[in-house]
Amino acid sequence: MKDLIQLFKEQLTHLELIYKLAIFNIKSEYSNHYLGIFWNILQPALQVGLYYLVFGLGLRSVRADVDGIPFIIHLISGLFPWLFISQSINRGSNAIFSKLSIVTKMKFPSSTLLSINFVNSLINLMITTTFLFVLSVIHHYVPWWHYFIFFYFVFASYVFIFGISLIMSTLTVLVRDTRNLLQNFIRMCFFLTPIFWTVEHSTPLMQKITGLNPFTYLVGIYRSAFTHAEVPMYGAWHDHLYFWCLSLLMLYFGAKIHFKFRNRLVDYL
Repeated sequence: MKDLIQLFKEQLTHLELIYKLAIFNIKSEYSNHYLGIFWNILQPALQVGLYYLVFGLGLRSVRADVDGIPFIIHLISGLFPWLFISQSINRGSNAIFSKLSIVTKMKFPSSTLLSINFVNSLINLMITTTFLFVLSVIHHYVPWWHYFIFFYFVFASYVFIFGISLIMSTLTVLVRDTRNLLQNFIRMCFFLTPIFWTVEHSTPLMQKITGLNPFTYLVGIYRSAFTHAEVPMYGAWHDHLYFWCLSLLMLYFGAKIHFKFRNRLVDYL
């Protein structure tokens, strides 16, 4: 518990620095591109177009709607949070390793690197979510108070992603193969998460698998904020209990692993 308290103290103490470095990273990432920050919109738009062409026009030509929502809206309400989650985890797992040569010279703790990467991805999500928010308001998909669920989604995502990143960012330095395993695991989870399909129309086995998939919970929460008005919030009580038990467990072990190896990571270069 002491390690967890120390971790969150580090994030709160360096909150302003985290935000400034996140903005700097976004600006520097596209500094040599003609379209610049516009790629934050163009890149997800291209992916939406590709998946809509394959799964919307190609494989779903008979059924245009999903639970009364146009398939394109169903697709982007699943793809936007997935891109945010997968990007945050992949960047977070490599955050310390990519900066390992200067970690010992920094005047702020290495754990803040994980929050910086999260804020980077969150800014990209805010840009794409604005588009979905406007569509939701125009078509009255949900009552106004549903939009506040988005803030719960951000909080739940941070706890979950920060826990994974603490574990994977350390293991990536200790065992190089860990990053490749994580990338393949994330790729597999993409197809096991109801992004372009629905749990209700899947097989009983797939429903059990998705019930154990924490990404399903996060995508469902995001969708309930903008497109699903039939329930106050996605998931039954046991879905919430399972997700938070898993997230807090990863956060606890992540903090233990992070502090155990933090001062010796350079030795593993």
